[in-house]
Amino acid sequence: MHYGGWFQYMRSGDEKPKVTRQLLLRVLTYARGYWWHIAGMLATILLTTGLSLLTPLIFRNMIDVVLPAKDVNRLVLLGVALLFIPALTGGINVIQRRLNATVGEGVIYDLRSTLFSQLQRMSLRFFTNTKSGELMSRLNNDVVGAQNAISNTIVNIVTNLIEAIALLAVMLTLEWRLTLISILILPLFIIAAQRLGVVLRDIARKAMDMNAQMNAHMGETLNIGGALLVKLFGRAFEEEQRFRERAAGVRDIGIRRAVVGSSFFVIFGLITAVGTALVYGLGGWYVIQGSFTVGTIVAFGSYLGNLYGTLQGLAGAPVEFSTSMVSFERVFEIIDLPHDIVEKKDALVLTNAQGELAFENINFKYAVNENTMLKEVKRYGSMADVTAVMSLTEKPKGKNGMKDAESIVGEADPKSQAREVALEGVSFTAAPGQLIALVGPSGAGKTTLTYLIPRLYDPTSGVIRIDGHDLRDVTLDSLAAAIGMVTQETHLFHDTIRTNLTYAKMDATQAEIESAARAANIHDFVMGLPDTYDTIVGERGYRLSGGEKQRVALARVILKNPRILVLDEATSSLDSESESLIQDALKRVMAGRTSIVIAHRLSTILAADLILVMDRGKIVERGTHDELLATGGLYSQLYETQFRGERV
Repeated sequence: MHYGGWFQYMRSGDEKPKVTRQLLLRVLTYARGYWWHIAGMLATILLTTGLSLLTPLIFRNMIDVVLPAKDVNRLVLLGVALLFIPALTGGINVIQRRLNATVGEGVIYDLRSTLFSQLQRMSLRFFTNTKSGELMSRLNNDVVGAQNAISNTIVNIVTNLIEAIALLAVMLTLEWRLTLISILILPLFIIAAQRLGVVLRDIARKAMDMNAQMNAHMGETLNIGGALLVKLFGRAFEEEQRFRERAAGVRDIGIRRAVVGSSFFVIFGLITAVGTALVYGLGGWYVIQGSFTVGTIVAFGSYLGNLYGTLQGLAGAPVEFSTSMVSFERVFEIIDLPHDIVEKKDALVLTNAQGELAFENINFKYAVNENTMLKEVKRYGSMADVTAVMSLTEKPKGKNGMKDAESIVGEADPKSQAREVALEGVSFTAAPGQLIALVGPSGAGKTTLTYLIPRLYDPTSGVIRIDGHDLRDVTLDSLAAAIGMVTQETHLFHDTIRTNLTYAKMDATQAEIESAARAANIHDFVMGLPDTYDTIVGERGYRLSGGEKQRVALARVILKNPRILVLDEATSSLDSESESLIQDALKRVMAGRTSIVIAHRLSTILAADLILVMDRGKIVERGTHDELLATGGLYSQLYETQFRGERV
């Protein structure tokens, strides 16, 4: 007997999916490329259904005809048939499984490819307001759930429907009265399944949530950062106790789930037994009366067990199908999201960029458009839904439990920099080859300004031009090729140094890689490693020091060879040797390029052709070092507090 539909109902949570005609038509488009495979599956279903009907008839013939007649030859033939039918059925099932897997895996591939391509075109705003765990769930859980609707759910519904019709037809031909009695107990199935399904669903939710809590705790304490923190504070014993509590909860709910699940099947077994007892009791009476043969009642009993299984599957099919549609809706939600950063159809391919950059009255606000964001989803058993992992307190109200981007701007100094508008009336021009230094208090808008240059965001109003062209008129790929950016928080892939470097230029030769590494003062260090450029840097480059990571990032941007360089020259957390190496590398990197630098060192500021002093999202002062000192304004204050003590 099959209870999958009711267990699917048990897992469906609070979702109340609406299966619309438009949704169904869109779902079917993903099956369009697999029509022949689906037709083949239907053919195999018909064949296996027909074969399954033969075995009880063989038993009836054997009992009613062959054995009383003592026909040995016919007995041998029937015995061979009983061997041949399951062998043939097994072969057909293998073919059906191959067809099913081809459809299922193909749909997964199509959906994942479409989803990933869509996510690659989403703006940075989308990723700063969306949990990565939710994206992984959409790409994995929901895609698999959507695939299940096509390759399993629909196939199971069709299979059960065909089997139920065929079984009822054969049973009616055998004895219509017994068939009616068999169907009469179906309401008992439905009532029992609904009530027990609710209980099992609630237990399953708790079990999944407890598992999520346990897994989230492991994720927090067993990664490199968490393990280091546990050791530094000597909290190994406390974490062991905390883990045991969570593991004990998983154990206890697992035991309860097993007991209730067993009761679930016992009750269904009893209901089935009632139907079977009625059929055999009445059938036996018919046998005694001489209107029914022993072989017929044996065959009827075999059909009865199959019928209950198929009817049970059909009873749960609507819930199973509609639940699968929820997964499709979540997948389509991402596919249908509009793009913040849109490339024009006739966009210009920027070639031979000169590096002139102009900001014309730029205003920018970190406004979040709900239409371009994902709806929050309650996922039972998802680690991403466990917000307070250690204390297990409730997550705060609001979208994804996150602050809006506006409130983050200026958070480092809320008294002076907190505001709604990130940039206001920003205008300046960087001529080809010029070095523009951005200085100002933390939260003044310097990083936001640099994010607008490669179109990570688009300005709310105003125009940014590169070589006289509006950034929005240029293709995104050619714009990316013209701009190189090194952020303060350097990201390296968990891969080799070579792979991280060639990410900037996939076809770079070894000579080009080494030349870029020498320019960034990292080549000698790399050659001193056991595996040189094939050394794995670890997750986020954790096996390298801060200075080493920054120099790898500089080498990567040198290898890209962009005309415009945008970088956050943060060196405050580095030792003097690393800082000296990076400063020396920066001189080589910026030579001959248009450079927009968030400056933290006096040497960079003194070398700048133009210094832009920012405060509360505005450029409040501009000029050279000497000119700005003479005004006695904000730059003069910053110089006294941050830069004056440096030796150049």
